[in-house]
Amino acid sequence: MAERLVVIGGDAGGMAAASQARRRNPDLDIVALEKGNWTSYAACGIPYFVGGDVSDLDDLVARTPQEFRDHQRIDVRMQHEVRSIDLQAGKVEVHDRARDRTINLSFDQLHIATGARPMRPDIGGIDLPKVMGVQTLDDAEAIVARAHMTDCRHVTVVGGGYIGLEMAEAFCRWGAEVTLIEATSQVMRTLDSDIAAKVASAIRGFGVDVRTDLPVTGFEDGVVHTTEGEHHADLVVLGMGVTPNADLAADAGLDLGPRGSILVDRRQRTSVDGVWAAGDCASSFHLLTQEPVHIALGTVANKQGRVAGVNIGGGYATFPGVVGTAITKICALEISRTGLTEHEAVEAGFEYDVATLDTSTIAHYMPEAEPMTIKMLAERGSGRVLGAQIIGGRGAGKRIDTVAMALHAGLDTQQVIDLDLSYAPPFSGVWDPVQMVARRLLRGD
Repeated sequence: MAERLVVIGGDAGGMAAASQARRRNPDLDIVALEKGNWTSYAACGIPYFVGGDVSDLDDLVARTPQEFRDHQRIDVRMQHEVRSIDLQAGKVEVHDRARDRTINLSFDQLHIATGARPMRPDIGGIDLPKVMGVQTLDDAEAIVARAHMTDCRHVTVVGGGYIGLEMAEAFCRWGAEVTLIEATSQVMRTLDSDIAAKVASAIRGFGVDVRTDLPVTGFEDGVVHTTEGEHHADLVVLGMGVTPNADLAADAGLDLGPRGSILVDRRQRTSVDGVWAAGDCASSFHLLTQEPVHIALGTVANKQGRVAGVNIGGGYATFPGVVGTAITKICALEISRTGLTEHEAVEAGFEYDVATLDTSTIAHYMPEAEPMTIKMLAERGSGRVLGAQIIGGRGAGKRIDTVAMALHAGLDTQQVIDLDLSYAPPFSGVWDPVQMVARRLLRGD
């Protein structure tokens, strides 16, 4: 009888592992269990579907269940929700939603890729139908259906992270009046406050009513209660971030890491032999702090899934770690970050120098030039680059990749200045902004 791999979760962290395992072991019996209706989809595209830039949810799907069945002999079972894991017996209990039955499925190896779920604080009314999270294509379909049902003239977004801001913009494009409520003093807490203030200014200019320092105290049908009064809402979207969906793993006795994620090593092995994990449910390793960390990004999920699959299939691969690189676009503003912010550097015990530069995306005399701001941190004494944040017009955001490369290579500011980067006026000034801010750091301006 062939060895069986059971994969829990049909998105990036799960199907990347299943695909790699199949390539390396053609005899492996692979069963993938997904509780929703789609596999291998781009969740990051959901706000663009809501806003109308993407017309069909299927456009966000990289590979369908049938394609996995036909081309890779992976037994993908949709509408199958795993209820529990028995590691000692080597079985999972599964609810087949379509047939409303419970089955038990044995495994020789198990890969957990259950992703993350939107944070839902324990406040009154949080489970009302009009209070909706955004994580899966099923969520996207439900939100758009609810928006059509209610005519969606007033939308309240609770939480000012990436998803919250992107959904606020999406519903503005929809034509709704949008209020964004953030309990803390700034939107985008993954940025320093000076950079985040520019983000808030941009989305206010787009028409979103941004309220910070305003905790939500409860929900009723059509009403959001806060510490400073009530807000009418036909629809409430939760954009408060996500938490690892690791309850199955925890109940099975697997070791947990940061924020309750499944603790894995560099090969994506959990604390139990033959059990693997990848994606938003799993921990990562931060190359700067040298500590486990939880970062829920599609890039990380795909890479971790690939590493797990190679190892499951009998090969050898390691996931080297992350530096927290992320990018988004809010209105016309590109926003990106990598490495450590000032707050994160202090928490990690680094002493650092910091410089901020206001410049232009390309040569300043070109008609397409737009403003951009870049902020960079370097370790005091060594000059090693610790991180950067960028905000600006078209062409600003992807410059963060130069800094991410510098972080992976352990470059100091002088080495960044010495990089042989490309130059032509339609793309950059003679000194790239990343090098300009590194020069300012080196001089101590």
